[in-house]
Amino acid sequence: MILRVALDVPLNTLFDYSWQGSAVAIGTRVLVPFGPRRAVGVVAEVTDQSALAADRIKAVSRVFTEVPPLPEEIFRLLRFCSDYYHHPLGETLFNALPTAMRQTKPLTLPKAEFFRLSATGRLADPATLPARALVKRRLLLRLREVDSLRREEIAALSPSAPAALKAFIELGWVEECSVHGEPPPQPSPASEGGSNGPSPRLRGEVGRGGQMHDRTIPPLTPAQEQAVYTINGALDEFRVWLLHGVTGSGKTEVYLRTVEAVLQRGGQVLVLVPEINLTPQLEQRFRARFPASPPLSLHSNLSGGERLKNYLAAQSGQAQIVLGTRLAVFTPLPHLGLIIVDEEHDASFKQQEGLRYSARDVAVIRAKQANVPVVLGSATPALETWHNAQAGRYTLLSLPERAVSGAAPPEIHFIDTGRLKLEDGLSDPLLAALRERIARGEQSLVFINRRGYAPVLMCGQCGWISACQRCSGRLVAHLRERRLRCHHCGHDSRIPSACPSCGNLDLTLLGQGTQRVEETLERLLPDARILRVDRDSARRKHALPAMLKQIHDGEVDVVVGTQLLAKGHDFKKLTLVGVDNADGALYSADFRAAERLFAQLMQVAGRAGRAELPGEVLIQTQFPGHPLFMALQRHDFPGFAESQLAERRQADFPPYCYQALLRAEAPAMEKVLEFLRAAAEQVSEADAQVTVFDPTPALMVRVAGKERAHLLVQSASRAALQAFLKNWRERLEALESRSVRWTLDVDPLEF
Repeated sequence: MILRVALDVPLNTLFDYSWQGSAVAIGTRVLVPFGPRRAVGVVAEVTDQSALAADRIKAVSRVFTEVPPLPEEIFRLLRFCSDYYHHPLGETLFNALPTAMRQTKPLTLPKAEFFRLSATGRLADPATLPARALVKRRLLLRLREVDSLRREEIAALSPSAPAALKAFIELGWVEECSVHGEPPPQPSPASEGGSNGPSPRLRGEVGRGGQMHDRTIPPLTPAQEQAVYTINGALDEFRVWLLHGVTGSGKTEVYLRTVEAVLQRGGQVLVLVPEINLTPQLEQRFRARFPASPPLSLHSNLSGGERLKNYLAAQSGQAQIVLGTRLAVFTPLPHLGLIIVDEEHDASFKQQEGLRYSARDVAVIRAKQANVPVVLGSATPALETWHNAQAGRYTLLSLPERAVSGAAPPEIHFIDTGRLKLEDGLSDPLLAALRERIARGEQSLVFINRRGYAPVLMCGQCGWISACQRCSGRLVAHLRERRLRCHHCGHDSRIPSACPSCGNLDLTLLGQGTQRVEETLERLLPDARILRVDRDSARRKHALPAMLKQIHDGEVDVVVGTQLLAKGHDFKKLTLVGVDNADGALYSADFRAAERLFAQLMQVAGRAGRAELPGEVLIQTQFPGHPLFMALQRHDFPGFAESQLAERRQADFPPYCYQALLRAEAPAMEKVLEFLRAAAEQVSEADAQVTVFDPTPALMVRVAGKERAHLLVQSASRAALQAFLKNWRERLEALESRSVRWTLDVDPLEF
């Protein structure tokens, strides 16, 4: 038997190995010799012949059987990603596996979290236990009181409780379970208002120990009710729903209602979010709504053991709700019934290294392969998604009003900074509005999407600037830590006491970051309680949840924050949002810059006035009459999208064409351009439907000591572009490129 194995190497090929044992399924992990070392591979094909001579075929060292192989539907999805994104199959497969499953040593399977009485155990009589078996009797009685117990809870009963547990498992009285208690109850459609949406009022639910917990479910607005009815009425087929709702319109409540309908049918749900910091908050809402089916999280902040445990719980079907970031789109779910992509427009769904896939687009493909619906939710959909909805490929569902009764969209006003003197980037009208909110006991958010103290340290005498030696960017001053840091490559150094060029002691800090705004507000608003929330202050584990709790508990008057707070958060007392430095994106050469700025400002504006208190947004800008700001003031995403799409149609930009970038980097730009010019020469006359542009340096030319440039490829036909890329990639692999690292980026978002 010949096993054709995919390895985690940047080679677009499979490797043949012999196997003398029993049949091996595709998707099985194996241990094989590879050069001087041993490597883990995944069986991609099984055959009885090989193009290699028999004496050159090495034998498989081991077939791993601790966990099931990759399911056929996941293997098919990953093979599609390898073909569409033109990335080696081996690296694509291993990109989807937990780290523990990529290692050469056998897996140490995670211990069960929960234990419950089996059917036999529930019939067991404690009186039959020996009189001296006090711990066993206590454990048995305790397991009768509750649905399940954590391993830690059992250990807390007595030092000998784990031994008693082991004895019960051997007797068949106790069984392992990955989640709390029994599977969730299956209410009848009649008791729950039919399959199109449960009763919106008060409902009882069985929790741990069998107690009924009352929980208030908010009533639906007519638009929410229509959305839930429409989605739940088509759960048996593939459909793409674009749930377009203004900020605060209750998109999450629509998600919860549709999830409940899927759980009632015994299905599993995959919920994707763009950033890790949104996961705990959404997880909390799902956990509160579905205590009998708590969600499992999958994201990069989990330890290797945690991710493996949750991955296996999903693959076994025990986890009914999986909540994760982009990588979770590849999670095996045998009973998948629904996929939800929240904030679908977010660029974080696009992987920018290795396999450069879009989790949103892969989610749509996965839903199609599984014949299940997918819901894409956003207040500011990506223009490609909006175009698909307008063309009828996706079905648009609108939530035009906020869900809380009496909560209106915030009023948006502009402060013309071209006519005002600023105090470290803050204008008098903004400061006056902050003082007014503090006096009323309300909260404010000052948004500036730049962390650190100042983006540039400069010498006014000789013109020296704190540039990064390894990147094209500047070193950002972090004054409290007395450090200069590059936010691109991570370089870190002390702030010099004098100019390294001329020795001048008077160095100037230019521009504003979150630290500088925080310091200025502490000086100008001495009685205010000010909290800074950015990636620096939230670096410690559990720091962000603690800071969010402070805000929710009313212990903060003014929050200084970055995009960590721009979306997904619901602060009831926050009524003012001030935006500093909103104009930077207007100067960008990226054709998507306006779309991203509008989405960012719309999202951060949506944090204000989400409850009964009215909200206001003050945006500091030198261009208050800019069409983007005018559309923002009207909360008019459809109008903004229409104007942007018209511009893209004229310029022949996506979604009216399909693009791919050949990215290349090397220590010297000359080598990069030489390779890209050679790549352009590989285009033949047969590739008439594809346009190949000249090599161009990247917007950030140098990162981490590497010079970067790219070659743009474009076509009006997706099929023609894919056919070209398949042939072109083979020619590129034949080029001499030892000193150049290159990759293909299909549907690129960054240039």
